[in-house]
Amino acid sequence: MKKIMIAGGLVLSLIVAGAIVALVWTADRSTDPDPEPKREPAAEEGSYPEELEEFYTQELDWEECDGDQCATIAVPIDYDDPDGATTELSMRVVGDEDAEQHLFVNPGGPGGSAVDFAVSMSSDFGDDVLDEYAIVGVDPRGVGESSPLECYDDAEFDTYVDADPTPDTPEEVTQYGELVTGMGEACEENSGDLAAHVSTVEAARDMDIARALLGDEEFHWFGASYGTYLGATYAALFPEKVGRMVLDGAINPELGPVDSALGQTTGFQRALEAYIEDCVADDDCPLGTDPAAAEQKLAALLAQLDAQPMPTDDEDRPLTEGEAFFGVALPLYVESAWPLLTSALQAAMEDDGSGLQELSDLYFERADDGTYAGNMGQVITAVNCLDDSERPSPEEVAERLPEFEAVSPVFGRALGASAGGCSSWPFEADAEELDFTAEGAAPILVLGTTRDPATPYEQAVELADLLSSGVLVTRDGDGHTAYTSGNSCVEDVVDAYLVDGTVPDEDPEC
Repeated sequence: MKKIMIAGGLVLSLIVAGAIVALVWTADRSTDPDPEPKREPAAEEGSYPEELEEFYTQELDWEECDGDQCATIAVPIDYDDPDGATTELSMRVVGDEDAEQHLFVNPGGPGGSAVDFAVSMSSDFGDDVLDEYAIVGVDPRGVGESSPLECYDDAEFDTYVDADPTPDTPEEVTQYGELVTGMGEACEENSGDLAAHVSTVEAARDMDIARALLGDEEFHWFGASYGTYLGATYAALFPEKVGRMVLDGAINPELGPVDSALGQTTGFQRALEAYIEDCVADDDCPLGTDPAAAEQKLAALLAQLDAQPMPTDDEDRPLTEGEAFFGVALPLYVESAWPLLTSALQAAMEDDGSGLQELSDLYFERADDGTYAGNMGQVITAVNCLDDSERPSPEEVAERLPEFEAVSPVFGRALGASAGGCSSWPFEADAEELDFTAEGAAPILVLGTTRDPATPYEQAVELADLLSSGVLVTRDGDGHTAYTSGNSCVEDVVDAYLVDGTVPDEDPEC
């Protein structure tokens, strides 16, 4: 069964100007012909495992990259075999090259590029934050520019995305299991041992090496969406090294795959209801003027596509149910993108699936020529499955599908079925059990948005309670994550915490 790749969530930067333009900041890696290292590692003998000394004390070769500083870090593919093969991580430092403090950032996914996110966040953070820190992006192992995981080719991945996310027969269940297994086998064939070593625990250990190589005794972190899971994992592994940590759009790391998917179903349903309420207020809403009937109409559209794909501008690519699922889900991440969903649905009601297909392609960074700009759509499955130690079977998940459908007639069945998607992944999960209370860590801000589709608000509340030093910050609003939403209250709270260490006495409820 296919793992729905929306799980975890990713911060998507969207500009609405008649169409969505996805901003994935691609750095011009022009280089200084004679770069000089700008920082000295902080790692002292005894502050790291002896067997990892060569990684914690390696000398970095710094290069100028479009005005910033970039370097490549070597880390072991398998931390249980540090003398074995290594993989490379791409790191970019944006801002003052002599800054004494560094703020690491990650946009989520899993599979989003932190290198690109560092560039974008250097424009989003307040001036006081930028005066205090240089912003650092390290693409996690297998992601972006960090020895990217290579699995299916473009045509094969098209087949994976197009596959029916709501299998109705044993034959369809078997087919999807074969697709997942095939992806994993392709990862191993094209990327070797790395395919089995892109777990969140391993990525968090990599971050500690990066911290030490930049000369920081404390790890300062701004993680969004899945980046909250990565940050919480770091805190569980290295609580004494946590500095100022912001977890925006939080994931509860202790939820199993079924309960996590059910929570996300609730989040997307809540966001969909907000969109529908806004849409039906307009007489031109393609779903009508009654909210309940509008939701039924949308559910019927997806059921229709399950039976028969819809024509698009490309006669060789009819719109499938799988593509429509992502086409509807994507605009719910950002309230300003709702008009684009309305436009795409209007076309779909007239038997033209082009708009929804374009939105799906945007989610996966698929170009018109059929190529994919990044590997996020495949990395998300590889990471999630290595993190999933339960791996319920499709039969076990099927017993709870009515519960999912009751929560959301539109998203429930697909997201419910996805909870069994890792049962066919060909690599064992990373079985390390962690204490996510992170006892001894400095105060950690946990941001939750009340109508966040991808990371439901309840999980922010749960994570803040789970962390021994967690502090909840609530944003009442729509869309995914809080800090870059334009809410000045959230910005003020986060900036004061990052700059001065000011921790709210209670939830500011922004």
